[in-house]
Amino acid sequence: MQEKAVVMGENEIGRTLVRIAHEIVEKNKGVSNLALIGIRTRGVFLAKRLAQEILKIEKKEIPVGTLDITLYRDDLSLVARQPLVLKTEIPFDVSQKKIVLIDDVLYTGRTIRAAMDAIVDLGRPQVIQLAVLIDRGHRELPIRADFIGKNIPTSKKEIVKVRLNEIDGEDKVGIVIKDI
Repeated sequence: MQEKAVVMGENEIGRTLVRIAHEIVEKNKGVSNLALIGIRTRGVFLAKRLAQEILKIEKKEIPVGTLDITLYRDDLSLVARQPLVLKTEIPFDVSQKKIVLIDDVLYTGRTIRAAMDAIVDLGRPQVIQLAVLIDRGHRELPIRADFIGKNIPTSKKEIVKVRLNEIDGEDKVGIVIKDI
């Protein structure tokens, strides 16, 4: 795969997360009853960063959970015969909470549908909102994000690669072309 373009660097990602944190606080009229849940893998790190930004704004810590959607995927049989299931860690009751799901890239909407199924299995939230760093279009399900870092129109031959310091050693969003 060859990199076609870098669409966000470290500074732009940082500014974008500050903006999204402000939007979350504003839309929810503060942080009362609010919790963030990051979808593994990169959504978890984005959720933790957003929680830190919200702490700076509101001077209140909000709970952050980690969600693994592997067993909720509708393409599980296509992914692997023995899928790697990682831990879901949600150290709070989701019932009657304002949940903001966090993911790095919104594409077909199938990951988000699976995440909502997983959350509803844990309880009945007051509301589920969605925050994504990148929305690249090509929806297959009627799902939209409430908070979007950047819209990046792509072709289906392109892949949006989000790299984060916590696991990749750098903050960067690039577009790569699939090798055919």
